[in-house]
Amino acid sequence: MSLSEKLDRYFKISERGSSIRVEILAGLTTFMTMAYILLVNPAILGDSGVPPEGVVTATALSSALATLMMGLYANAPFALAPGMGLNAYFAYSVVPFIAAVLAAKGINGVEPWKIALAAVLVEGVVFIILSLVKAREAVANAIPPGLKYSIAAGIGLFLTLIGFENAGLIVSNPATFIGFNIGAFTQKGPLIALTFILVAGILMALRVPGALLISIILAAITSWALKVSPPPEGIVSAPSFSAALQLDLHCLLDLGIATATAIVFTFFMVDFFDTLGTVTGLSAVAGLMDEKGKVKGIGRMLLTDATGTTIGALLGTSTVTTYIESAAGVEEGGRTGLTAVVVGLLFLLGLFFAPIFTATPKYATAPALVIVGLLMAQSINRINLKDPTEAIPAFLTIAGIPFTFSIADGMALGFISYVVLKLATGRWKELNWILVLIAVIFLAYFLSLPHIQAQALG
Repeated sequence: MSLSEKLDRYFKISERGSSIRVEILAGLTTFMTMAYILLVNPAILGDSGVPPEGVVTATALSSALATLMMGLYANAPFALAPGMGLNAYFAYSVVPFIAAVLAAKGINGVEPWKIALAAVLVEGVVFIILSLVKAREAVANAIPPGLKYSIAAGIGLFLTLIGFENAGLIVSNPATFIGFNIGAFTQKGPLIALTFILVAGILMALRVPGALLISIILAAITSWALKVSPPPEGIVSAPSFSAALQLDLHCLLDLGIATATAIVFTFFMVDFFDTLGTVTGLSAVAGLMDEKGKVKGIGRMLLTDATGTTIGALLGTSTVTTYIESAAGVEEGGRTGLTAVVVGLLFLLGLFFAPIFTATPKYATAPALVIVGLLMAQSINRINLKDPTEAIPAFLTIAGIPFTFSIADGMALGFISYVVLKLATGRWKELNWILVLIAVIFLAYFLSLPHIQAQALG
């Protein structure tokens, strides 16, 4: 049996309507859309005191190991890396809060970021336990199909919003929150993004294989040529493990049970439902849902995600989670774990060739995010919009995810409204106890969130 036949058999490539060539191309595309994390994560966590060079290694290695596990163990075309938003919460909320508590208690000689890493480790271990007892899988299977498809569409709009922001097409506006960048048509960066959104569209219309990847590469070369962004500085960089095994579990307990619980709980809530929403939404697009709306193999996907978080904490980075940018590879045709394996191997290369991978500017990846957003939003067609008890929760989810800039918050609006509408219209038989429990937890979370944030911000 040849290597290609072994790969096809192991990953079920032909069975899922794909090919080795398509899977490799999809992996390259996914990696190109999320390689920015190799640059951004060290900058964010570095602000909290974590050695930036150590974060580069932790980011590349944790992403590689978790993504390889997703491919080889879960056989899913999804990639993982330290989550954006969670790293900001780690650096700008948790670490300053821990520093304030340490000062109040008169504890000296302790670095707050090490305690924050310990909180991430605890969260990861809790997730592993919940995954092993199939609690997370049960939650995923309890979500009705309409909400699952709305999550996919909401993530699509979320990606589009991120793409517009990265492209420089939208900016903050004190009067309207966000607004169009009036200088977009006179600035090189936004013009490059706009141009290659159209280029990607043309290539897709002409059915050119790898349209998104081609647009990313051409946009990057254009950005470097026009000096919009700096080209790669060098080729090889040696990995540093200065952030590995630096977590401080003992001092986490010294903060007090209530304080430590509040920190871990917030990490837990955001990661749990962000991951659940991302995996569910991506699976809807990747064809990994059965006729009953259940995600095939979700137990292994969630266990992989939990393991990634644990590994990441040990290596020295914030919460590792499944990336919505995986949608780029899915839309390129990635349907199996071979896509994830390609991404994982490229992240391993990132340990040594970070200057090349991190030089891809945001203007180059923005077009892919916008196009993928459109493609994911097509799942709206599968939602029963004629039934208000289905349509309203779906719409609140779709609108809530991008408008709150949070997958978890958008899901919460959908879950709570779904349960309320079904109960209020006497259709309680369409509910299950897990769905009701999720809605109650979300409601309790929202009610307690001001207190949790007040604690986190000191």
